[in-house]
Amino acid sequence: MRVITCFSQNKDELVIGCTGRGEDQYIRANLLPIISCMSFPADFKRSKRNTISLFSEIIGQEINRIKTFQFERAFRIDFVSGDCLVFKLHGTRSNVLFYPNASLIPSVLFRNELKDDWKLKLDEIDAYLDLSFEHFEYLEGNASKFLPTLGKIPREWLKNKGYIEGGLLQKWQLMADVMDMLDVPYFAIIKEEKEYYLTLLPAENPIFETSDPVEACNELFKYKVVIQAFEKEKTHWQKTFEDQKKRTKAYIQKTTEKLEELESGTSPSQIADIIMANLHGINTDQEEVTLFNFYTQKDEKIKLKRGLSPQKFAENLYRKSKNRKKELDQLYQNLEEKENLLLQLEDWLTELEGVNNFRELKEFIKSRQLIEKQKEKEEQVPFKRFEIEGFDVLVGKSAKANDELLRHFAWKEDLWLHAKDVSGSHVVIKFRSGLNYPKTVIERAGELAAFYSKHKNESLAPVIYTPVKFVRKVKGSAPGAVTVDKESVILVQPKGPSEQN
Repeated sequence: MRVITCFSQNKDELVIGCTGRGEDQYIRANLLPIISCMSFPADFKRSKRNTISLFSEIIGQEINRIKTFQFERAFRIDFVSGDCLVFKLHGTRSNVLFYPNASLIPSVLFRNELKDDWKLKLDEIDAYLDLSFEHFEYLEGNASKFLPTLGKIPREWLKNKGYIEGGLLQKWQLMADVMDMLDVPYFAIIKEEKEYYLTLLPAENPIFETSDPVEACNELFKYKVVIQAFEKEKTHWQKTFEDQKKRTKAYIQKTTEKLEELESGTSPSQIADIIMANLHGINTDQEEVTLFNFYTQKDEKIKLKRGLSPQKFAENLYRKSKNRKKELDQLYQNLEEKENLLLQLEDWLTELEGVNNFRELKEFIKSRQLIEKQKEKEEQVPFKRFEIEGFDVLVGKSAKANDELLRHFAWKEDLWLHAKDVSGSHVVIKFRSGLNYPKTVIERAGELAAFYSKHKNESLAPVIYTPVKFVRKVKGSAPGAVTVDKESVILVQPKGPSEQN
């Protein structure tokens, strides 16, 4: 045959196309450090985009022979011209090297980052091993010195047969048995701990077995590059959903317990009713008083607040009771959302169990927009992003994130908002050239600022706003703390992202 094409369209993958005798043959070398293997397909469609032609020196050349190196994980393609192409299959350091006619050092490398390969002399690749009993005896039965090319599976076989504890003659017999088995044209693919391996030793439960080495390579390529990659991707999503499911269940349990605690406890408004009904019997300097609870028909100790009149204290309790109702409503809403999410995750896990190939998995991921959601989740920014009437609105995620938002993502013409006199998130409306900030946008951003603050459960909350150029971070101040030189104030209802005006 002669070479008609040589190209790469994936990182660390080389494809060589040959033709002759009325048929085509391809060599596909996948030399990724994590998966290094080869296949020999009869056909291969080159992509129209993102491909690069390589090893122009071999195009059109006729192949003279293919030869394996002695006791080395490498083989060579010799051309009629005298040029040579070497496949060095050294796991993570695998490479393809081109040697011009009569040259002992390569002139072209496939993986240029493997600098030592530039010094790899062609006449030094062959290894010579003395496999006689005399040499074995001289090495005192050291298997790694006697046959250093033994892989993981043969070494494990020797170990399981008692090689380490055995005497010299027993070791020699076991070594001879291994070498005999390696000379038999038998190849099997096995699976151990989610990984696929090729073995030349008899396998108990092989996934695939053959006496054809090319067929074995093609099958191994399919399992390692296609099936193993699919299984890893599927496992990734299964683990993602299981982790989400675990967190969601924990949230549901915690929220349910909190709801039970809030609903079973005495309402602040009931305590306020009892105080208001007994104002005449309470002294303003008392910190605790025993009153008749007409809801439970029992006397009950009620704690008061020093310096606050009983009537004013009751007013605070009425407001707290109103806020508690808002808190309960929000908790019920959150609980419903998490319960729906749990059902969705369980459905996805059931569906995923029935996905059997990359095409089905790709469709599963695409139809549920999982990549987009994951990218949003993994976006390493210190803020939540919202869009209000075409304006980008950024909301800090924490006190430390507020500082980062102000320092790296806010410009002097942007508008800054914050709940007045309480801790909360910094909110920034991004400036749009030639446009003023609409009142509706400022109000909606203010609602978010109030929602992401200690004013969250208030009926109305004051929010300050000003251009970012009037907001300063004082050196040494606490995370999130700033000084504002000029400000305006609006009153808004605290409303979260899911709540509409």
